[in-house]
This record gives sequence, structure tokens and C-alpha cells, in this order.
Amino acid sequence: MRKPLISTFLFLAVTLVSHAFDDPAPPTVNQLNPIIPNAAEAQSELTFYQAPKLLSPTAISSDWKTFLGPTHNGYSPETNLLKTFPETGPSKVWEVQRGNGYSSAAVIDQRVIIFHRVNDQAIIECLELETGKRYWKHTYPSTYKDRYGFSNGPRCQPISDGTYVYTLGVEAQLHCLELTTGRVLWNRNLKEEFDLTLDFFGVGGAPLLEGNQLIINVGAPEGPSVVAFDKLSGELIWGAGDQWGPSYASPIPANTRNGRRIFVFAGGESRPATGGLIVVDPTTGAEEFSFPWRGGRYESVNASSPIIVDNKIYISECYGAGGVCIEIQEDGSYKEIWRNEILNTHFMTAIHKDGYLYGVDGHGPRNAPIVCIEMETGKLMWKHEPEWMADVESPNGPQSYNLSPALASFIEVDGRCLVLGQYGHLAWLDLKPEGYKELDLTHLFLARQTWAMPALSQGLLIVGQNDEGLDGSSTRFICYDLRANL
Repeated sequence: MRKPLISTFLFLAVTLVSHAFDDPAPPTVNQLNPIIPNAAEAQSELTFYQAPKLLSPTAISSDWKTFLGPTHNGYSPETNLLKTFPETGPSKVWEVQRGNGYSSAAVIDQRVIIFHRVNDQAIIECLELETGKRYWKHTYPSTYKDRYGFSNGPRCQPISDGTYVYTLGVEAQLHCLELTTGRVLWNRNLKEEFDLTLDFFGVGGAPLLEGNQLIINVGAPEGPSVVAFDKLSGELIWGAGDQWGPSYASPIPANTRNGRRIFVFAGGESRPATGGLIVVDPTTGAEEFSFPWRGGRYESVNASSPIIVDNKIYISECYGAGGVCIEIQEDGSYKEIWRNEILNTHFMTAIHKDGYLYGVDGHGPRNAPIVCIEMETGKLMWKHEPEWMADVESPNGPQSYNLSPALASFIEVDGRCLVLGQYGHLAWLDLKPEGYKELDLTHLFLARQTWAMPALSQGLLIVGQNDEGLDGSSTRFICYDLRANL
């Protein structure tokens, strides 16, 4: 049932709140003298299949070094990609064994950063993009155990400024490493320093790099909710908010009519369940305003990152509150435009295209249709739950499954939408307000929990298989060749 609009035309006064938070434990910065980086070497965990096709000289490409892609919204500028998949699916370039975790890969030029856990060691590795060979590996102890029986490994994608790599582990261990060597510049234990709980599933909101700042929804008790660290020294620059804990959504930057702002969809484990949107001026750490939005259930989470388009902000969750669109006013206040329960995203972030939002509604795996709504009004344009077949050679013989995309990831790229489904399907979709159109479909593998967005760079797609496959395959990162023929 649709909820009544509450305060649809309510204008609130600007709330510029600055908090003074002390840095509990400024880290030691290590002196990294220049050295010659190691050459990439084959490792026992690597299987190399074949070199990718040559990248077209006219192709546009981009690094994948931030969460949700180069513009923080599920878009990629890549061109010259395969328009149809080969009958046997896109070619594998390489694969490497992985341990526990849901972390996506990051791609910076010719280097791939993966983050996972094997036994009681969190592992950060740097691989060569076109071969999978390893440049370096850094490990540190990790003892987290998921109380709901999910993976015990990291959730957050590594991010990079092109010189350093930043990782945030499931136990809130924050590391800054040199990209070319893996040497640690500085590290912090945010759990101990800020007296954090690990909530339902550990730490899961990826950090954001904004200028010289590393911004995290740390969610400390009694604040700060959001922190900015100096990316080179690791020292606290500012803290903002004191009311909400950490969510599983990543902070998103955007330009607004009032300047550059950071949008944080916060809300951790609490009784009663509380959380919402915090809007921060990154130059000062001042909280411009906050907007409560959280499902009422104790078990609810805020996990989809905000979508910002022309001063309008869309946030969504699937535990009761649904979605809401608010607009930033010229005086810095906000006005609520609409709210409904049509597109209730779980932890995937919907994409915006030409005035419409496209995403997966609900928890899944069933009753999780792809939905299109008009951003200006919240009007439902259509919803459709595809049925995708999967044929698998299992240890018990051939098996066929009729599956849905479920908790899928969307990348708008090369004039189409690339969708990675929860069970390993890869599809090209033409998403328009007039309806759903499937352009091509292939099946990569059959495994549950294919939840992390793949990394797309230089025509190569890196997919994380986060669970054992029904064909007996183990967890792994796989690099697929999506380059078009020259």
C-alpha cells in the first residue's frame, strides 16, 4: 500500500551544524623511499586462459578505481564492447582463486586490486590486468565471524587515487598502501579508535576519495557519523553528525546549486532502527541537513547509495520505508517531492537515465523485479521479472534451473545496460521508460551470492564469484574479454 505523502511541500530551514571531534589516534606515517617495483609473477592461485583481443585504438576507456564506477553512479564511458556474446559466453582471460568476501575488484591503469580473506588473514593483492600475474600481496590478521552465517571476508571495494590504494576491512581496519609496491603508508584500527560495533554484517560501506580527503561513514556511538581523513597522513580532518551509525552504502559526491556536497545514507544496528541521509560540505565538515529514512524493523539496513540528479536526491531501502525523492533548495534547505514503495532497493544502487530510475525492487531472490520509475514524480512506468535459464554440469549430472536476475548489479555503458545477475548471468538490456528489452544473455557460472558489482575497464570485466558453484567451482575472481573485434 502506498504511504501518504507527508510534508510534500515542507521547507526546512538550513541546518549548518559543525561538530568538534578529536582524533583518537593519529597514525604513524611510514617513510617510503623510492624503490623499483617488482615485476608481475605468476602465482599458484592463477589460471591463465588466453590473451584478450587487442583494444581498439578508437575505444574510450576508464579506470574502475571508485565504488560504482568512475562517476559514482553505475555509469562507464567504455566503448567498443561486444554487442552480442559468443555462444559459449565471453572468453576468459584469467582467473585467480579467492577466499571469503564480497569485495569488488578495482582497476587502476594496468593493475587490478583484489581484497579477500583466506583462513585468518585478510589479503590485498595487486595483479596485472591482462595476465592476472601478481605484483605484490599484503596480509594482516582477521578474526571476524559473521553471526548470520555469511562470508567472513571483506565487503568494501578497494579504492585508489592512482598513487595509493585504500582498503576498509570487515573489522574496520583501514589501510593506505602504495599502488606500485604494496608498502603500507599508514593504517588505522577504526573499531578500537572509535569504539565501533560491527553491526549485522561487519563493515560494508566503501570509503570515498574526495580531493585530499578519505571519507567514511564510520558511525561512532555519539558521533562522528561521518569522518574525513587526510589521505596522505591518515589524520582526522573533520567529523560530522552524531545521531546515526554506519550503513552498508558508500558516500557519494555531487555538485549542487550550493556547491560540492557529500551524501551519506547512514543507519546501523540500533533499537529503535534509526538512520537517514546526511548532507555534508566537504570543505568544512559542516552538516548541511539530515533527513531521517529507515525501515522500522530492527533487522533493517540502509545499503543502497544515494542517487543525485540536478539537485534531486533519491534514497531507497527495502525494509518498510521504501524510496523517497527530495530536492535541495536555493537556501540550502530541502523539500520532499514524493515517497512510495515501488522501487525498494536492497544493496544494489539503481541507475538514472534520461529522467528515469531503473533498479531491482526487493530482497530477492524471488519477487525481485526490475522496475522503472519516473524520477520527477515516482510514477511506475513498468516492472518485469525475467526468467533466465541456467544449464549446469554438476557432480550429479546435467541440471537446468529457471532463475531471475535477483540481486543484480547494473552498469550503464556503451549505449546499453550491462547486468550481472545474482546467479552468474550476464545480460545486455535496453532499458527505456517504454519497457524492458533483452538484447543478449549468457551464463558465466551458477553460484549464489554474486552480489558485488563487477569492475569494467579497458574492455575487460572482472567478476567475483563469492560462493562455490553448483558445478564444483570454487570462489574466484574471473577476468572476461568484452572487447569487440577490430
